[in-house]
Parts: sequence; C-alpha cells; structure tokens
Amino acid sequence: MRGRATIRVRTDRESGLENEILHTMRTGARPLTPAQRSLVAIAAATVLNLPFGTIYAFSVFLKPMEAMLGIGRAQMTLVFALATVSLTVGMNLAPWLYRRLAPVKVVTAAGTGSAIGLYLTATATGLPQLALGYGVLFGLGGGICFIVVQQGVNQTLVSRGGLVNGYVVGLYPLGAMIGAPLFGWAIAVYGLRATLGGLGVTVLLATLLTAWLVRLADIRLHDSSASASGTVDRRWRVFMRLFAVFFLAAAAGLTVMSQAAGIIQAYGGQTVLALGATTLITAAIAGARIGGGWLVDRFSMPRVAAGAHLWSLAGALLLTLWPGPLVAIPALAMIGMGYGLISGSTAGAIVQYWHRSAYGTVASQLYIAWCVAAVSLPVLAGWLFDRTQGYGAAVMIAAAGNLLGMILALGLPGRAQR
Repeated sequence: MRGRATIRVRTDRESGLENEILHTMRTGARPLTPAQRSLVAIAAATVLNLPFGTIYAFSVFLKPMEAMLGIGRAQMTLVFALATVSLTVGMNLAPWLYRRLAPVKVVTAAGTGSAIGLYLTATATGLPQLALGYGVLFGLGGGICFIVVQQGVNQTLVSRGGLVNGYVVGLYPLGAMIGAPLFGWAIAVYGLRATLGGLGVTVLLATLLTAWLVRLADIRLHDSSASASGTVDRRWRVFMRLFAVFFLAAAAGLTVMSQAAGIIQAYGGQTVLALGATTLITAAIAGARIGGGWLVDRFSMPRVAAGAHLWSLAGALLLTLWPGPLVAIPALAMIGMGYGLISGSTAGAIVQYWHRSAYGTVASQLYIAWCVAAVSLPVLAGWLFDRTQGYGAAVMIAAAGNLLGMILALGLPGRAQR
C-alpha cells in the first residue's frame, strides 16, 4: 500500500551472501562453503587451545621451578592464581577487542603476548618476573584467544552447536593431558628453562597458524545487524541461574583437578597410584566436556545439568560413606565428570538461550564463575586439610554444592526461542 513504510530485517542467509560477495571482491578468490568455514574455524580453535590448555598442567612445573628460583609453594600458588584471574580478564576483554579490531589482529597480538610471557618465564630470575610472564601475559593472551576462536566457531556453525562447543572447551584438559608427560620428559632431558622456551615457541607458531586459518575462513566475529535489530537478548535471570549452576559444579570439579593426587594420598593411596589416577581423572573430565555438549543437543538443559550435578553428588557420597584409595579414584572421577558435563553443556546452552553474535560476551561473563570457583573451594579444601589432615569436610561441602546446583538447574528454561 502506498505511503506505508515496510521494515525488513536481514536474515543470516542474506548477511552471509553479502559477506561472500565482499570476500570475492576483496580477494578475487572463491569463498569457502559454510561447512568448510565451520571446519576451518574448528581447526583454528584446536590448534590454539591445545598449547594454551597446558595451563592445567602447571603442577608439573612446581618442584623444578621452586628449586630453580628458590621460592616456596605459596608463591607458586600465587602465580597460578594470578594466571587464572588474568585468563578470566582476557576472556572478558576479548568481546570488546573483536568488535573494534579484525580477529586476525586480535589473535596475533594476544598470542604473541603470551609467547613473550613464556619467554619471560623461561628466563625468570625471581618471583616478580615469573608473575609477570606466566601470571599476567600468558594468562591474559590465553583468555583473549580462547573467546576469539570460540566466537569464531559459533559464527560459522551450520548445525547444532552443543557437541562442537563441548569439543572446544574440552581442548584445554586435552592439552594438559598431552602436555604433562611431554613436560616431564623435556624437563628431565633438557631442563626447565628450555622446556618453557619450547612451549613459548609452540604458542607463537600456533598463533600464526591460527591467524592464517581465521583469515582463510574470513570469520566475522560480530554481526552488527543482530544487535541493531534487537535479537541479542541478555536475559539476566537465565544468566544468573546458569552462572550459579556452573559455579557450583566448577568449585567441586576444580578442587578435584587441582588436588586429585593429594586427595588420593590422603585416603591412603601410594604416589604411583595417585599420579596415574590423576591422568585418568583428567581424561574423564575432558571426555565429559565433549559429552555434555552432545547431550544438550538431544535433551533439555535442565535435565542435563541436573543429571550432571546428581552424578557429582553420587561420587561425593560414595567417598564419604566408603573412604579409601580404591574408592577415591572412581568417586573423584565422578565429581570431575559432573563438572565436565556442566562445562560442555553450558557452552552448548549459550547457543540455545542467546543469539550467536552474543556468544563471546555471554561465555566470557559466565567464565567469571570458573575464576571464582578456582579460588573458593580449592583454597578452602587446602586450608581444611592443613588443619584436619584430611579432605572429608571438603568433600561434604562439595556434595552440598552439587545438591544446590541440581535444584537450581531444574529451574532453567528448556530450549528457548532466542
């Protein structure tokens, strides 16, 4: 009808066609298909997250670094806590950066900064340089890169994203699984400084390869039309409940990840058994992260999250009722797997609750729960152990958290219309 304006919002398909035309005009090359772009984005996340995931293998460096620098366990714990905080700060800084700069520039700058941080770590002569290199630069760059590649994956997904996002978040413990034995061997053969320098070179090469893959896929990390049309819904009530569910699982799971060997030894296990069990538990957590993403593609988030907390609760009760080294191994694996399932399913649920352009922002803010969890129950568990020479109280606190998390998870919405 004449005189009446028509408002029309562009679809994702139209935006994609426009991007393909612009890519062809700029490079003269035929753009990749949507499926190819998605595979390249996943490859970029794999290449970059595996070396950064070695942050979970920090315990391998404890004794040799303490001997090299003449510092104590408290100072080393401070460095790791600082790296955890820097990682979270980097995650929350990433969305601000990729809205203003090309993703290739963000990845290159952040990854290079982390490589410089590892160089400073390898040449450190005291605690301040170690804290700056590993605690600040390595952690900060890793957090930025993690969110950039995760957002890139979600901007290119052509199907359900639960399994893929579970895989992406599972790369960190997988990196630790690969890195820990390699670090142990390299330290014994080449020394600590050469090992840290080699990790720095690896991070730099992975950064350059990732930047090339991001350019190849022509990944756009932010869809301005989505924000302009009001499709990015922040949904704070959903966010806060998901934040609490994630925090309660992470508090128990990170206690297991950071102190598994010590917990098994406290229940009477030998050193060899404790070290072997730690590797097994880490593998179970990595697999659970992938499995959590797969499950949320097929079942509603409330059922998946409540089931994950129930599984952790069962592990904590098992260890409380039948304390012992042989029971501690499967019990701790169950607690860790519950955290892994929550981590993977949360990464997949973001795609269901929010528009994909908001993924990086929402994910980075949710990972604040991970940071708070890392400095809460794990620290409290260590404090309780110093006073009781046992982990019984910490396990009971973890069980109470899992019970509360299960109740909160049941209040999450099902598959939401974004």
